[in-house]
Amino acid sequence: MSRILLFNKPYGVICQFSKDGLHPTLADYIAVPDVYPAGRLDTDSEGLLLLTDDGKLQHRITDPKHKLPKTYWVQVEGIPDEAAMQKLRQGVQLKDGPTLPAEAQLMDEPSGLWLRDPPVRFRKAIPTSWVSLTIREGRNRQVRRMTAAVGYPTLRLIRYQIGDLTLNGLPSGEWREQQAPNV
Repeated sequence: MSRILLFNKPYGVICQFSKDGLHPTLADYIAVPDVYPAGRLDTDSEGLLLLTDDGKLQHRITDPKHKLPKTYWVQVEGIPDEAAMQKLRQGVQLKDGPTLPAEAQLMDEPSGLWLRDPPVRFRKAIPTSWVSLTIREGRNRQVRRMTAAVGYPTLRLIRYQIGDLTLNGLPSGEWREQQAPNV
């Protein structure tokens, strides 16, 4: 039977078990043998990371041809107007080509959100807002590049959901084991 762990990756942690000498790694949080990340989150991104001992499941989660939806909570600089949100929904032209259409909507700051260490920089003259963004691709730094392309740079990025699996009830830096999903 496959094992799958849901981990709420804190800011600054790299998605590998081997030490790099600069950052905390998964080994600082997860002492479970023979599980490996199914995908990655940048060091400066937070949120849901799946780990499994099943190579086929790992491939199915990460392979773009399966187009598994991934939902992100994105704190952006400024308040996106409807034109910017529509661009995200239609797909954004990036240097490596157009993105697939995304589900995008403004949202309130997530309730019960943990503090980030270090905190996000704030400017008194520039408000921030939150966007829920669901994509079905996984290009390098894609969400950050998409929000920047429509004029609203990402300040904080939290992956909230992969397929049917969510961060609900999982504090930052903690993990839980779950039945393998039907993905």
